[in-house]
This record gives sequence, C-alpha cells and structure tokens, in this order.
Amino acid sequence: MEIKKVVIVGRGALGILFGYHFTEKMGKSAVSFIASDDRIKKYNQEVSLCNGKVCDFSYISEDLKGEPADLVIFAVKSTRLEEALETAKNQIGDNTTIISVLNGISSEKIISDRYGKERIIHCVAQGMDAVKLGNDLSYSKMGELIVGIQSEDKQKRERLDSLCDFFEKVQLPYTREKDIIHRMWSKFMLNVGVNQVVMVNEGTYKTIQSPGEPRYMMIGAMREVVKLSEYEGANVTEKELQDYLSIVDSLDPENMPSMRQDGIEKRKSEVELFSGTVINLSKEHSVESPVNELLYKKIKEIESTY
Repeated sequence: MEIKKVVIVGRGALGILFGYHFTEKMGKSAVSFIASDDRIKKYNQEVSLCNGKVCDFSYISEDLKGEPADLVIFAVKSTRLEEALETAKNQIGDNTTIISVLNGISSEKIISDRYGKERIIHCVAQGMDAVKLGNDLSYSKMGELIVGIQSEDKQKRERLDSLCDFFEKVQLPYTREKDIIHRMWSKFMLNVGVNQVVMVNEGTYKTIQSPGEPRYMMIGAMREVVKLSEYEGANVTEKELQDYLSIVDSLDPENMPSMRQDGIEKRKSEVELFSGTVINLSKEHSVESPVNELLYKKIKEIESTY
C-alpha cells in the first residue's frame, strides 16, 4: 500500500497548505487537486500564494477515469462534503486510503457511509495557524496531523502503517494516536470554543488570549463539550481543556481561525458542525448547553446579514 499518488479535494487553507508541502516533496506529477472542469478553469486563471510563494499545482477533472489515487484527502468545508464525495468518486479504488482534515467529529462517518469504513484512517489536523484570505495563504505554524484507527484489524493497521511511512518520507509532522476518538473530541472541544467566540467578537486569537468575557465564553463553550464527551464515551477532561488553552495562547495573536475567515469573506460558516452538534447531542442526553445556544444564535444573526 505504498503511497505514490495523492489527490486532494478542496483548495481552502488546509488543502493549499498540504498541497504545497506534498508538491514540494514529491513533485507536481504525484499530487493533484480534483475538481469540476469549471472550477479548474477558474483556478488556472488565478495566482495562489503560500507564504508568498506561487503555488504551481496540478489539477485533474472529476470526470477523469483511470488509476485511482493511493491517498485521497478531503479538505473542504463541512457544507461542501456531500458534493466533495461525488467529486472524488473516480479517484477511489479498493486500495485507496482516505483521510479527512475537516473540523468536527462527523466527517469520517459521512465518508465511510459512501466509501466504506475500511478505507478510512481517522485524522485530526491540529496546531496550524493558517489564514487564507482571497487566494493568499499564510501561516507561521504548520501544525501536525494526528492519525489513528478506531479498532484494530490487520488491513486497517497496514493502511495506518503505510500512511505513517508516507508522512515520514515527505517530512510531514504527525502523531500516531492510540485513542483517536478521544483526540478528535479534544480537538472538537477546542474548535467549539475558539472558532465561534472569535467569530462573534469579529476578532483574532488575541481576543481570547487574555482574561475577559470572550475568553470566559470560550472556556464555557469548551466545558459543555467536556460534559458531552462523558456521555459519548470520549471522556475529555478538565486537564486536557487547560492543555488546549496553552495551545491557544501560543498562537500568533494577529491570526484567526477558519470561522472568522469565513465571516470576513461573508461565507456561510460551520456553525452546524460546532454549536449545532453540541445542541443536538445535548438534547439527546438531556443536558443544557446555554453557551453554545447563545453562540449559535449570534452566529446565525451575523450570517443573516450576508
């Protein structure tokens, strides 16, 4: 299962970040973005930058049939995942490994319903401070991919081994995680707090790095996820919440999370993925989530003006 051909679905911040890195390490012929013909035409008419360097990417049509990719990476917004599943269909074969760098805790289930859970390696993208405004991507921290499998079996372990070997080869920072579901919930907790609070305050990471109402609101939203994780068997703890606050405090104060970038560009955000998920799970488990309910309301009000 050696990975020699990589296809990326989605040319947002993380798509460009990983696409640029892989292209630099593997060469243009080994890494491609897949999209509709109309979207490819648009991409070819634009100049995209990654930390000031021009991105010379390869594109393939979603209609092209041929040898499937060894690795397919879904790097779209959750609002476009169903469309992306259709876009990628001609690149997914029996030996294709799939990872998702989407936020939240649901994309792997959605992808596996379409393409089978045997192809999925669970993944968390963490620690990057990438900001994409227009066609210009900048970042000071590349972060890492945290990967793992939910249950041990020979085929899944071989896929995970192959993926980690690939990351070693292309010098991509990564961690092989034993309890990947726990880690995904921990990252979900972080996103629920950081993304939403920075968006409603129209700020940057600086907004939540000092004591004050925004930081307290962020912590309150995160604690509601900690509570839900107990019911869902993921068991995120207060200690981990504090550890993630340390990560928040290490980020560039002038940068911002993806949700705030959506707000600046007047794009619909992933609010359903964050507070929407928290509210639905809270109803299932008969617990309260007042902070996330307030954030959901405020974000919907902002989006209604677009």
